[in-house]
Amino acid sequence: MTRDLPQLPVSAVLPQLREALHGHNRAVLCAPPGAGKTTIAPLDLLAQPWLEGRKIILLEPRRLAARATASRMASLLGEEAGGTVGYRMRLDNRISSRTRIEVVTEGVFSRMILDDPELADVGLVIFDEFHERSLDADFGLALALDAQSGLREDLRILVMSATLDVEKVGALLENPPVIVSEGRAYPVDIRHEDRPAGEAVEQTVIRTVRRAIAEETGSILAFLPGQGEISRAADALSGTLGTDVTVVPLYGNLTQKEQDQAIRPAPPGTRKVVLATSIAETSITIDGVRIVIDSGLQRIPAYEPATGMTRLETVRVSRASADQRAGRAGRTEPGVAIRLWHQGQTAALAAHTTPQILASDLSGLVLDMAAWGVAEPSALCFADPPPSAAFQEARNLLVSLEALDRQSRLTETGKLMRKLGLPPRLSAMVARTALHEPASTMAAAELAVLITEQGLGGNSIDLEDRLRGFRNDRSPRAQAAKGLASRIAAQVAGEAGSRKPAATPQPGPLLIHAFPDRIALQRGGRGRFVMANGRGGELDTETRLAGATMLVVADATGRAGKTRILSAAEVARAEIEEGLPGAIIAGAQVYFDEGSREVRARRSTRLGAIVFEETPLPRPSGPEAAGVLAEGLKRLGLQVLNFGKEAGQLRDRIGFLHRSLGDPWPDVSDAALLERLDDWFVPFQNDTRGLNDVSQTSLREGLMALLPHGAGRDLERLAPTHFETPAGQRHPIQYDGEEPVLTVRVQELFGLKTHPVIGGGKLPLLLELTSPAHRPIQTTRDLPGFWAGSWKDVRADMRGRYPKHPWPEDPAEAAATHRAKPRGT
Repeated sequence: MTRDLPQLPVSAVLPQLREALHGHNRAVLCAPPGAGKTTIAPLDLLAQPWLEGRKIILLEPRRLAARATASRMASLLGEEAGGTVGYRMRLDNRISSRTRIEVVTEGVFSRMILDDPELADVGLVIFDEFHERSLDADFGLALALDAQSGLREDLRILVMSATLDVEKVGALLENPPVIVSEGRAYPVDIRHEDRPAGEAVEQTVIRTVRRAIAEETGSILAFLPGQGEISRAADALSGTLGTDVTVVPLYGNLTQKEQDQAIRPAPPGTRKVVLATSIAETSITIDGVRIVIDSGLQRIPAYEPATGMTRLETVRVSRASADQRAGRAGRTEPGVAIRLWHQGQTAALAAHTTPQILASDLSGLVLDMAAWGVAEPSALCFADPPPSAAFQEARNLLVSLEALDRQSRLTETGKLMRKLGLPPRLSAMVARTALHEPASTMAAAELAVLITEQGLGGNSIDLEDRLRGFRNDRSPRAQAAKGLASRIAAQVAGEAGSRKPAATPQPGPLLIHAFPDRIALQRGGRGRFVMANGRGGELDTETRLAGATMLVVADATGRAGKTRILSAAEVARAEIEEGLPGAIIAGAQVYFDEGSREVRARRSTRLGAIVFEETPLPRPSGPEAAGVLAEGLKRLGLQVLNFGKEAGQLRDRIGFLHRSLGDPWPDVSDAALLERLDDWFVPFQNDTRGLNDVSQTSLREGLMALLPHGAGRDLERLAPTHFETPAGQRHPIQYDGEEPVLTVRVQELFGLKTHPVIGGGKLPLLLELTSPAHRPIQTTRDLPGFWAGSWKDVRADMRGRYPKHPWPEDPAEAAATHRAKPRGT
């Protein structure tokens, strides 16, 4: 079969790959973008004798990639998807009795192996683009390794990626053969252009696209963080680039037809500008693209165990992701990658994207682990073990949903939930409805599918409107979703009785069984709500739901203190009392009051943080109050604390050392500090009763407590607070940006022949050189190069402006000073 396949860079190492999998049951393939690993390697391996009578399962991180990969491989065989090569994903599959290669999304594989641990008809499982480190991929690999060790020693496992942490993955797979394919198909010219301070990222991309259209040939792929930026850029660019240029968006919340349009080649004689999220980073080739414009940003979910909610954060990409994006430009011909950041900032990027398992809701993982028969992460081989706090929160949620018992074993409800292939909260809603309100089972199933599929039934915040729109929708996507809802309802109907729809099913009373912690009461005026988990939420005051007394929130985004409700349904207190008996309780409570930011006590009738009636009690203090303060801080965010100059600089210094040197310097980002409040915050708030009373001294002491023994002595050596110039003056070093910055008058550095460094001599300072009037004149990371180069021009300009100050021809040999020249010289 090899001779019939295109000759791509990966073709050169295919004999090594065949040999590795002939003699071992595990292997790693590293191949850069454009090498052909995703399509060529599986087809080449299909004829191996150890695969006779068995399939290859190829995991892809996204539906778009799975469809595109299957179609590409099928076309290389002169077939359509569904023959020798097929795909399987939620709401869509093309598999037949002839299928030998199944391209599946990662979540689908986890369900496949949980339902059939032996994978009896599978000979090889390939984890493609493993560097993305999705939760489903990590868990799927852990299950595959466990099944291989205990049930199927002959099962082969191949991990593939373009930018992989080979050492970590190699250790996980117990040092398998590692095959490396050299070089991409075509060279890429990487350029850097700073984004002006304060300019919206889409504006920079718009300007760069216009210039690239004028100066370069070929189509453009531009990476932006999310749908909002893409929509604004598309509106600004559409119709302005010429009649031969088409602007198309590419993100997850598009129909299959719209996504396919984005990756389809531009018609002959025309060009295309694709505005994409990270969805276009891996596994797909957009024909004709030879220019990549990379904003350097991505939007990722960040889970908050304390509130059980996931918010979207805009963060810098990793170096691995930046390399992946640049590689898109060299897939079909030599290309250009324009990075919208300073070249020196690349070194400050994280090497790899943070694994999803470290920042996700783990309730689905914990439920599936229970189905596999394990209660602790240590029983499986994870590349990164899940965080203990998030794992315990997920376990607590599943116990509250009656999916697990106190020994973390599946209950009958949990077993029923696992059959449904839904997130645990939604499967709990369907299972509970089926068991107690069978006439509403179909409505619950429809609602669950609606919530998991963005845009289905419209984009209304009101789930009642979306459910109505979904039922009236006759599109292929809606029909497939309705079929899925019917299958979900049928799965529980045998154990719950009739699944005939209720006459007028309302979403609110159903959703309280999925999101009891997100029941919300209007407080503070129209459109403003407080949820049972203590978080506030807001709606546009013009929407119908803004006037509701109570809601149940299915989705929201934003940081603590400013949360925007994305989808919700109205619910009444009587419906809560009926559906969740015992949830509304009366008694004494110590709590955090967000308005005053203080710890208070009361006797109240409440549902979590929602208070219906209350009577004040004396204010508490001591450890109990400190713990409640910490809970309040988790809700409001770390920005409400006043660290002050000294503690703020200490945090910046520690954070810089963590980013630059790693261990033993702790992570002091907002997320990390909120995760460890019991270590650095609570013990130092002895008699504090409010966040406004937190002293800067206690914050400094707390940060120092995070440092391991002896590290405090190294702090001044590796990240000093000041730099002493040859002139004898001490200037503060700023650590609050991407790299350490020293702002200093240029005369104070005369006589310095080497560039100032910190971090034990490894990390250069960014010098902001100023005039005698403290106005900026030059920024440099190479002081000797500045002396030998552009100093001549600076000197010529400055001598006329500041004649009373020295401007020597050779500053490296001159005496440093912070004064003007003596009179008469």
